[in-house]
Amino acid sequence: MIKGVTLGGAAAWLTGSCATGEKPGKVPKQVTGVVFMVSDGMSPGVLTLAEAYSKLTRNRGTQWWSLLNDPKAARGLMDTASSNSMVTDSAAASSAWGGGHRVNNGSINVLPNGKEIEPIAAILKKRGARIGLVTTATVTHATPAGFASVISKRTDEDAIAPQYLDRVDVILGGGSGHFSGKDRADQRDLAGDFKKAGYGVINHRGALLAAREEKLLGTFTRGHLPFSIDRNQNTALATVVPTLTEMAQAALTRFLASKKPFLLQVEGARIDHAAHLNDIGALLNDQLAFDDALSAVIAMIGQRNDILLVVTSDHGNGNPGLNGMGNAYTESTQHFANIVKMKASHERLFADWENLNHSSVAQLTDLIQRGLGFTLKPDQAHALIDIFEKNPVVEWSEQLSKPEGLLGQFAGNHTGIGWTGTTHTSDPTLISAIGPQAKRFSGMVKNTDVFSNLIEMLG
Repeated sequence: MIKGVTLGGAAAWLTGSCATGEKPGKVPKQVTGVVFMVSDGMSPGVLTLAEAYSKLTRNRGTQWWSLLNDPKAARGLMDTASSNSMVTDSAAASSAWGGGHRVNNGSINVLPNGKEIEPIAAILKKRGARIGLVTTATVTHATPAGFASVISKRTDEDAIAPQYLDRVDVILGGGSGHFSGKDRADQRDLAGDFKKAGYGVINHRGALLAAREEKLLGTFTRGHLPFSIDRNQNTALATVVPTLTEMAQAALTRFLASKKPFLLQVEGARIDHAAHLNDIGALLNDQLAFDDALSAVIAMIGQRNDILLVVTSDHGNGNPGLNGMGNAYTESTQHFANIVKMKASHERLFADWENLNHSSVAQLTDLIQRGLGFTLKPDQAHALIDIFEKNPVVEWSEQLSKPEGLLGQFAGNHTGIGWTGTTHTSDPTLISAIGPQAKRFSGMVKNTDVFSNLIEMLG
């Protein structure tokens, strides 16, 4: 059973990036725990958009922006390439962090020659550390899996799930289907095996808030957790599905109550999914949900001088940015404000359209108006219906020649947001760190350096 823990109370860029609060020549302080937070698929420009959107909707800025202005924090850029591409996927990116080697896209801790790499969770577990994985995706998705599993194909999530047993102490997110005997191909009652091993096995927000077990397996949906924009509009979902903040607090509370070293990964996964969908409303709402979790973590570790916090992304995605709108760009701000009108994700709207059986232009126009707050022109509605039905449309960018690409462009006429495509990008990602030995993460950081830094600090 756990004991209660009392909660403690990016303008400057690479300049001063080694300022960490440690005096020159002083031996770096010991690191007892690391919280490694990942805003998955966050292109660098998203930070600026999130700062503006937070001020617009909440009358305050974001925690990450403030962290970049903190003189005690280290800040840098991360080189994200994989073994076989300048553009990484999440499996290779997390393997670089969790295994210390660049692998091919699609594989998790398996080298191009087929050799398997022992993941950091297995290494640290042997040293007595506690491990946590918190995500808004399935808990067996690529980013959490990179810290704790070995698999040649990231899509084999049924095979990833058993590798967490007795290796990861707190597992929270989506993906109940990969632990259920009714859903698994091998019919193994994996959730039952976790329960026998002493884990509290839960599937409801209320159960998470009430749980007292030191080890937890919490899966609150069969697949990924819903986008925050959809959860916030649905009381039933909000009752069942916890926020990223609540899951991060549940995990970190357990680790701070122990004297054992720990590594906790916290992933805002659906930021990436929203970028793939060219969905700025869903993206910014999930980015703010991630920022709320960051604020909560900082509050919890505020009275500790032995906990390191690292905040970063694994890769960019779609590179959303606010374009100049109107004469002398004077309409840019008012266009950006239209994002507030968005009340549903593209994922939700596409599902609703499927349920309507692609009925009519009028129904599609009404669906978009209610969900996104703008009215499609007739030719835009016809183009969307054509592309839903896989008919040819005039679109010169193959990246954008799909429903999400077209809808993102139509929405951009009202929000000012443009996208380069619907896939990952090669841009270096932002990285911030605060706490003991934070300067390890300043300047230009290669993604594989994360592994060696974590091993040395927690060893």
